[in-house]
Amino acid sequence: MSVKPSKLENEVLDISKKLQQIMDGKKDNGNVIDMLEALGKLPVTIEILTSTRVGMTINDLRKKTSDDKVSKRAKVLLKEWKGLLNSGNSTSNGKSSKPDKPEKEKEIAKPMNNASSSSAPVPFPSRTSNKDEMRQKWITMIANALRATELPDSTLDPEDLASQLEDALYDIHKGNDKYKAAMRSRVFNLRDKKNPALRENFLTGVVTPERFAKMTSEEMASAEMKEQREKFTKQAISEHQMAVTEGTPSDMFKCGKCGKTNTTYSQMQTRSADEPMTTFVFCRTCGNRWKFC
Repeated sequence: MSVKPSKLENEVLDISKKLQQIMDGKKDNGNVIDMLEALGKLPVTIEILTSTRVGMTINDLRKKTSDDKVSKRAKVLLKEWKGLLNSGNSTSNGKSSKPDKPEKEKEIAKPMNNASSSSAPVPFPSRTSNKDEMRQKWITMIANALRATELPDSTLDPEDLASQLEDALYDIHKGNDKYKAAMRSRVFNLRDKKNPALRENFLTGVVTPERFAKMTSEEMASAEMKEQREKFTKQAISEHQMAVTEGTPSDMFKCGKCGKTNTTYSQMQTRSADEPMTTFVFCRTCGNRWKFC
């Protein structure tokens, strides 16, 4: 059963949405400072920050704005929220707040200092001390892949993310060969220099460990790879359709499957104009199809 957003959560979401619309040019510039001040006065909790992801909106605003006052106020607000995340048990205006869920049910990854971006091996996180050596090894490999290059702003704890991801994959595959293949795949994709968006989305919480654990190789692929796959798929469909189209009857072609010459053929320009045309042949005896240039 879904839980309805609280009044406070709706207030935060409303301000965040207005700020995003201003950045996207869909809304005239209102008094952004007033909106930031309003956010600063709200008793925001860790749960509100996590569910609304308002921190990402404010950080995006800080990067894009040309107004020094807006930039400084956004930095102050982000600093306050980072302090809240570090404390783990208070609201942004200093009041204590009880968590909506038990601590064991949902762990909040702690923000990291962006200056720490070394690719050197990191020690095993304390939360993995009860895991066996193989699982700890995978956690370290994931954490090192996350730290391979400079960490983006508002980064969550790489070790904590790595441990949560490993937990999710272990629950799905129970440590079998599929578990190892899934871990290798995620290490590879996080280290892929042509796919920085996946790493950044995971580090900043856009992609959760649970979601990342269930992603297919197609979903993890870079935009360039997805575009290339789509191109190949469309080309294969086009060629198949052209081959199915009834062509000119001919006995010039011998079927490699049944040896008969009861065929039809058609020719299409599938490449550049100065390249030879592609001939598509269909065997009317056994249904075999082939092509050549």
